[in-house]
This record gives sequence, C-alpha cells and structure tokens, in this order.
Amino acid sequence: MDTFSFSFICKSLLAGGVAGMCAKTTVAPLDRIKILLQAHNKHYKHDGVFSGLRNIVAKERFWALYKGNGAQMVRIFPYASTQFTAFELYKRVLNNLWGHSVFLSKTTSAIAGSLAGVTAVFLTYPLDTIRARLAFQVTGEHMYTGIVNAAVTIFQNEGGARALYRGFGATICGMIPYAGLSFYSFENLKFLCMKHLPEYTCRPCEKNTGGLVLLIPAKLCCGGLAGAIAQTFSYPFDVTRRRMQLAWMNEETRKFGMGMVDTLRLIYRENGVARGLYRGMSINYMRAIPMVAVSFSTYELTKQLLGLDTGLSIKTG
Repeated sequence: MDTFSFSFICKSLLAGGVAGMCAKTTVAPLDRIKILLQAHNKHYKHDGVFSGLRNIVAKERFWALYKGNGAQMVRIFPYASTQFTAFELYKRVLNNLWGHSVFLSKTTSAIAGSLAGVTAVFLTYPLDTIRARLAFQVTGEHMYTGIVNAAVTIFQNEGGARALYRGFGATICGMIPYAGLSFYSFENLKFLCMKHLPEYTCRPCEKNTGGLVLLIPAKLCCGGLAGAIAQTFSYPFDVTRRRMQLAWMNEETRKFGMGMVDTLRLIYRENGVARGLYRGMSINYMRAIPMVAVSFSTYELTKQLLGLDTGLSIKTG
C-alpha cells in the first residue's frame, strides 16, 4: 500500500480517533481525580484516589466524574488520529531511509513514536489546556461555562495564544520519552508474543494467510505494559505541565505560572519527589495502564476492520 495514499491516511485517522476516544472515556473519572490531586485542589487535596472519587460523587454528583470529558473528546479525536497516523507515516519514512539495519530498525518505533507525539501535541495543545481548566473546576465555583468560553477567557485575560500553550515545553519534554517508549514497548512486546508465544497470543490474519495478529487479551496486556513503562519515565513532566496550565486559576497557584525548569524546582522544593513530582503516580498507573491498553487494542482492531492490518509474518521458535 502506498505510504501516503489518501485512503490509507483517512482510514488511519479514523482508527486513531476512535481508539483515543474509547481509551479516554474509559478512564475519564480517573483522569479528573488525577488532575485534582496533581494540582492540590483545596477540596480534594487530602483525599486519596478512591476517597476522592467518592467525594466527587457526594459533592458534585455522578456525572461530575466526567467533567471536562466533552473538551477531552474534542481534543482527543484529532490528537489520537494525528498521533497514530503520524507514527505509521514516520515509521515507514524512517524504514525507507535506513533500510534493514538491525540497530536502527530497533529504534524506529521509538523515534517515530516521539515524532508522532510531538506532532499531535503541537496541533491540539490548547484543547488540553482548556480541558484541564474545566476538569479542575468544582461545582459552585465555576470560572468557565464551557469550551468556547474558557478559550476566549484565557486568550483575552492571560496573554493571548501564549496562555493556551502554557506548559507546552514541559509537555514536549515528557512526550518525547512517553510516546517513544509507548510505541517502542508495544511494538517490541507484540513482536515477542508473535515470535515466542504465537500459539497462545496470536491467530492467523484473515487478510493474509501468512500473517499473524494478536488476540485481544494479548493486545491489552502489551498495551498495558507499554503504558506503565512509558509513564514511569515521563510523569514528572506531566505534573509540571498541569501545574503550569492551572497556574492562573487562583491566587494560590499563580506562582506556578513560570518557566518549566522553575516550576519543576518549585514543585520539588515545596513537596519533594514522592508528594510533588510523582504526586498522583499510583492513580496514573491505574489510568495509564487501561488507557494505553484500550488505545492500542482499539486502534489495531479498527485497522483490521478497515483492512489496514495484514498481520506480521514471523519465524517462530
């Protein structure tokens, strides 16, 4: 199939967008409590994960668990569709550039994943800032009435487009290892399953009798492990990004509206590593593992339905 064919790009965009929406909706309640804990919201800063979820329902009703998820869906479809499609394109371009070098082929997924992540973040970052602001609001203390109102208010009152990209540097620093490790880990775990455990993890691809595709449980396991590995290395940058995005929500947090390095230092100085840079890490594992598992699994299943995945032919043993 032509790498840049219109049909391939459209189908890949659709598969990526569907995967992202399914994954984010699955973990939306955990996403919201993570944001509230990361930024030390005064109503929930003494809660843990489960007590925080219970208190959200008690104070703000059940649907408050999904607060900000509308903005998340607006953001995640273009984000995920761009990321997955860009990964496929970057990977094919890189493979064509350096051929069959064993060393370089091992790093193709990592480099392509990092480039894809950066591309997707650049195009959709303002929506992530808006979504974080909406999720941080507590019932009765709303600053914004919706996505458009939040965008206009931030743009007018906080310095224009620059305000919508606050924390972008920290996001890129976290995205490069996160996206790179996610795709690298998933691709290599998938390869290992197909090579060493095909009888338990694979089935023949309907489109290609010589190819193998992972079974759904294997896809979920590989995706979950990939998410855990990637999050471990990139999480402090995620905390920094959230603090910077939410800095102008009230006077107490204005001090975090500075540069990335200064914000990292301030978080470390005030709260240390475990309660600062890695605050909310337990919940992040709880959300990242199923999120990445669902994301990769849905993407691969949708690709198969659209005829994009013809499986891999691997010598087993």
